[in-house]
Amino acid sequence: MNNQPIKKARVIAFYLPQFHPIPENNNWWGKGFTEWTNVAKAKPLFHNHYQPKVPADLGFYDLRVPEIRQQQAQLAREAGVDAFCYWHYWLGGGKQLMEYPLQEVVKSKNPDFPFCLGWANHTWYKKAWNSSVSRFSQEKLIEQTYPVEDIDKHFHTMLPMFQDNRYYRLHNKLVFLIYDPLSIPYLKDFMERWQDLATQYSLPGFYFIAQVDANTIKKDYSMFDAVNYDCIRNLFNNSRLRRFIAYTIKRPIIRQYKSILKIYDLDIIKSAKVYPTIYPNWDVTPRIGYIGTILQNSTPALFKKHVEQIIQTISHKAEEDQVIFLKSWNERGEGNYMEPDLKFGKGFICALRDALSSSIK
Repeated sequence: MNNQPIKKARVIAFYLPQFHPIPENNNWWGKGFTEWTNVAKAKPLFHNHYQPKVPADLGFYDLRVPEIRQQQAQLAREAGVDAFCYWHYWLGGGKQLMEYPLQEVVKSKNPDFPFCLGWANHTWYKKAWNSSVSRFSQEKLIEQTYPVEDIDKHFHTMLPMFQDNRYYRLHNKLVFLIYDPLSIPYLKDFMERWQDLATQYSLPGFYFIAQVDANTIKKDYSMFDAVNYDCIRNLFNNSRLRRFIAYTIKRPIIRQYKSILKIYDLDIIKSAKVYPTIYPNWDVTPRIGYIGTILQNSTPALFKKHVEQIIQTISHKAEEDQVIFLKSWNERGEGNYMEPDLKFGKGFICALRDALSSSIK
């Protein structure tokens, strides 16, 4: 009998839509700014620092081009990704940012690839080290607000997405992830009202997922269907002193990528409704320079080991809950992406595919 590949887990990849110009970024950063602006100007900050990270197959793309979105979907299928989780920026009062790519995906019906939404409900800041006062400063660019009237307005604005037959489901419900759930002052009312509205529009209801980290995992998320646990994120929350030292000596904060294989809190992700996050790499220095943190020496081989470790840990769960979030598909400014580059080609895509597949006879 021929070998037949089988899938070991579901993978939902976070997707950043910031690869096309928008008026707000033009005003804040200069005309024509996209995520590529930081990527292209990045320089190595120490010996063997892999920068700049130049894209390969897709080039310095523009998400207004439908062929690019189609090629991304093809690569994601090759990697074994089940859906893109588009970061969705609803700032309050009907204000959105970077909504164009997903709107075009829904309008054009292409690519034929599953998607869901992750509400990135946070204020936008301009982050930099202020040498005159020796501290990390954050200039507010646009504030996240929560007017009560937004509950219905938000739902109705996104209704075309929810009604799309490509919208990704878990337990036959529409996946909706919230980045900072406990900051929503009317969270319970919001969730209950959206479930009511879903019924009114003959939708199957929402599968609400809270994103949490090692600092917030112990809070009460009982109203959610599941949580997405990112225990690696805390590695990047450095103290003012550490940032000051990094800025002073002109050397970023470096951690070895292989260390995440040792520090990942595997016991927590054994719970049925805790969905882990996997990282192919991380290097935020294109955005914030020396005060950024780097996971150094990331390779496809180590990434494959990381994924295999997570898959093994969740293998006892019911199939529907063997879910992994991938951070990320294309967070280029964080050096956190799966798409091909000049150094590794499709290495990370192949590594994920191989880790997710096995053979049965």
